[in-house]
Amino acid sequence: MSDETINPGPTNAPAESPLQAAAAAPVDTMPSLEEALRTAELKASEHYDAWLRAKAETENVRRRAAEDAIKERKFAAEKFASAMLPVKDSLEAALGSENASLETLRSGVELTLKQLQQAFQGANLTEVAPQGEKFDPNRHQAISMVESDAEPNTVVQVLQKGYLLHERVIRPALVIVAKAKAQ
Repeated sequence: MSDETINPGPTNAPAESPLQAAAAAPVDTMPSLEEALRTAELKASEHYDAWLRAKAETENVRRRAAEDAIKERKFAAEKFASAMLPVKDSLEAALGSENASLETLRSGVELTLKQLQQAFQGANLTEVAPQGEKFDPNRHQAISMVESDAEPNTVVQVLQKGYLLHERVIRPALVIVAKAKAQ
């Protein structure tokens, strides 16, 4: 035996065709099902977290709105009450005056009435005094009907003024309505 290395040289094995090589080696162009599942689970987890945050934010907004509504109802009359305080002060001052003449009392009452009218105007509280108008059962309450020369169903006398708050009836006007004269 000799110490020579034997070089096998070129082999005479047949070469593989490209189709056989592609079929033999798996091509990794499509992610595996496990990777697709992990990706889908991550996305689902992200969407679930986002949904939980949105739900919590919605609940917080709903809670804040409810608290604001409670505060609004609680302090709704604050502006009107503030406008009424000077009216009360004026009435107390008039009653506290010992040597007031009829004339000074009258002027004091007139000023107090102006303060009250300004408070009503600020609160959008309007007066309904329908003398001579057509009777409106939504705004007026008829106490009686009297024969009159006026057109039938016309207000001939106002017994008590009515009031509207933002066009909503707070108190209907108490009225007497005309009816046709008997012939």
